Amino acid sequence: MINTEDFIKRLQKVIDYYGESASSFAEKIGVQRSSISHILSGRNKPSLDFILKILSAFPEVDLYWLFNGKGNFPSENKTTDTSITKKKESVIIEQKDLFSLEAENHESNKTEKTIERIVIFYSDGSFKNYQN
Repeated sequence: MINTEDFIKRLQKVIDYYGESASSFAEKIGVQRSSISHILSGRNKPSLDFILKILSAFPEVDLYWLFNGKGNFPSENKTTDTSITKKKESVIIEQKDLFSLEAENHESNKTEKTIERIVIFYSDGSFKNYQN
């Protein structure tokens, strides 16, 4: 269970760290200004969607730190925007290559083949499995 008072302090710390007002912070994470106001005043508790929007907009914010104060802020293992962009570009290139290869195979063999499964392996050891 999240301690609401401590969560409010951590949220305020994030807002202050980035030099944002509550309005500009709300705009950056894609919520209404009143949502920030109600959470900061203790009227409402943060939803999972709200927390995910913060993590998406500000990758330096650590999930465990935001939830329960454990860990560091800003995160020590932050990923720079350029490395995120490079990863996204490489995935897009890989996807284009996969589909162009499938199209070439389809044209050359004229037998109906379908993609059964695509597995993408990431450098951190994780992977995503897409099955048809």
